[in-house]
Amino acid sequence: MLAAFALATAADLLALLAGSHTAHAVAKPLLMPLLAAYAVANRGPRLLLAALLCGWAGDVLLLSDAKPAFLAGMGCFAAGHVCYLALFGRPKRTTAAAYALLWAGTIALLWPGLEPGMRIPVTAYSLLLTAMAAAATTRGPRAAAGGALFLLSDTLIITGAPGFWIMLTYAAAQYALASGLLRYRERTAITT
Repeated sequence: MLAAFALATAADLLALLAGSHTAHAVAKPLLMPLLAAYAVANRGPRLLLAALLCGWAGDVLLLSDAKPAFLAGMGCFAAGHVCYLALFGRPKRTTAAAYALLWAGTIALLWPGLEPGMRIPVTAYSLLLTAMAAAATTRGPRAAAGGALFLLSDTLIITGAPGFWIMLTYAAAQYALASGLLRYRERTAITT
């Protein structure tokens, strides 16, 4: 399953580099189901599957450029972050404080460029994403990297970065979160 996920990720990244919206629209929706199949094959917890399937729904919705689809996609990803939060522990206070400062600084920088109607949804979503990234640090370095990469990926979206970099960091984030959680679960025998 991981090989299929890697192949679909490579196909999506190549599609973005080539400027092929059609190929991107075919490859992108394959990523999270393939990663979810990997999680199932490794007896991943149901909340991990739910997080990945929320990511899939968000991926599909974000294929549209319409603002309502963007907001719905953001809602799907928010639900996925709630699933991840339920799987992760409470971060150290210093870690939580560092992520909170990062969030506040990022929002302060982005605020002037955000459409007025997007300010509250983006602020709320980014707070949830930041909390998930901080909590991911409790499940080992791989999951921590996944949380940080997810934060970077979504920051790249809001800054208008090229799709290649967004998808590269997003695919790496979801893989690191899923595989990091599975590795942690295997080492500690948690059963959430």
